[in-house]
Amino acid sequence: NREDYYMEKTLQELAVFLEGKLETTTPQMVITGVNGLEEALASDISFAVPPHIEAAAASGAGALVLPLDAPFSGKPVIRVANPRLAFARLLDLFRRPEDVERVISPLAAIAPTAQIGVNVAVLPFAVVDSEAVIGDNTVIYPHVYIGKQVKIGEDCKIYPNVTIREGCELGKRVIIQSGAVIGGDGFGYITEQGKHSKVLQVGNVVIGDDVEIGNNTCIDRATAGSTIVGAGTKIDNLVHLGHNDVLGENCLVVAQVGLSGSITAGNNVTFAGQVGSVGHIKIGDNCVFAARSGLTSDVPSNSFYAGFPAVPHREWLKQEATLRSVSKLVKKVKELEKALAGLQEKE
Repeated sequence: NREDYYMEKTLQELAVFLEGKLETTTPQMVITGVNGLEEALASDISFAVPPHIEAAAASGAGALVLPLDAPFSGKPVIRVANPRLAFARLLDLFRRPEDVERVISPLAAIAPTAQIGVNVAVLPFAVVDSEAVIGDNTVIYPHVYIGKQVKIGEDCKIYPNVTIREGCELGKRVIIQSGAVIGGDGFGYITEQGKHSKVLQVGNVVIGDDVEIGNNTCIDRATAGSTIVGAGTKIDNLVHLGHNDVLGENCLVVAQVGLSGSITAGNNVTFAGQVGSVGHIKIGDNCVFAARSGLTSDVPSNSFYAGFPAVPHREWLKQEATLRSVSKLVKKVKELEKALAGLQEKE
């Protein structure tokens, strides 16, 4: 909110911060905010990448962050190798400082055996159960439940209404958005004579450093052992990871993905929106799965799959092209049948 928070940086300072090349005759021009092209004001800086470079000229932004080789004139420019990354860094630079007071609220329920680090905030109506460990500089927002023997690393943010069940472990700088449930029971049952009996879920969930977990996402605890999310992985809203899943490092899991239990995925795997899977499959490193793909078998490293059941993307494109031509083939067959019937009548 610009009315109650104000920061200013010169273009020269921003160029140094971004390690970019400044092109302007006014290096001391003051920038007070960061915004998108359409919303930006004269005191803002924005960014553009192809094919939006021309549109950037019409933006109200006072300055732009652009690629190194994009022709442009008319506004001050900071040129960098990766404008999107630079924009993210600017957003972080100009963000309003967190105003959470680092105290333990008297309205929070903290078990006597819980260990709370230094500079930690536990806000009203949060619950920290027995033998839980909270690392330094972590913020626990209202109505969070931290279960027994949970371990949370340094510099984490746990937003309202998150549940972290007993025995689960979080690394450093983990962010969990509102409503997520970490360590709920895995979906394990034995069916005998039509009756489903629950299998006790005695494992936990282990979250690596720098992981972010979106709103209302659920990561089930392992039946035995651990459900694991590797360091640097980012998980969107409304995602479900089944019991004993193992995701590698720096994966991207987009909204409404549902992965069955006991999947092992490598590093740098991308699951686009609404991808689903069977359980007990192995996925290699650097794979990409297009939206609504259905994974039914093991997938080798460096694959790009689409469709249901998921197949290599080029094969899926051929299948789709064939399906789209079916109506024309049906029409042609009917015409041939009609012509054949006419010939038979003449005979």
